[in-house]
Amino acid sequence: MNLELQQFKADFFKALSHPLRIRILELLAEGDKNVNELQTIIGAEGSAVSQQLSVLRSKNIVVGTKEGNRVIYSLRDPMIIDLLHIARQIFNNHLIDAITMLDKFNDDKESNMEE
Repeated sequence: MNLELQQFKADFFKALSHPLRIRILELLAEGDKNVNELQTIIGAEGSAVSQQLSVLRSKNIVVGTKEGNRVIYSLRDPMIIDLLHIARQIFNNHLIDAITMLDKFNDDKESNMEE
């Protein structure tokens, strides 16, 4: 069971490992959208958006619902929104650490110049 869970997690994070897929998920977190809407907002070709949606769909991260001649995409699990938020917080923490190190480096450099 543990191995199956680890494999699921690995496959899940692999599916999230493309910047365009992350952008699509961020947009779907704001509300359901079709390919044309996503394409317009992102500024990418429809084929690129469709390809990334296909990957997300194959991993059950998004679902598509047919409405007339369009497919409307939505997040399969709203907890994806939380995951994206946590990822942003982790990024911010890394950024704060980098800025702190840079400030310390600059302070040390100025101290050495004054001596």
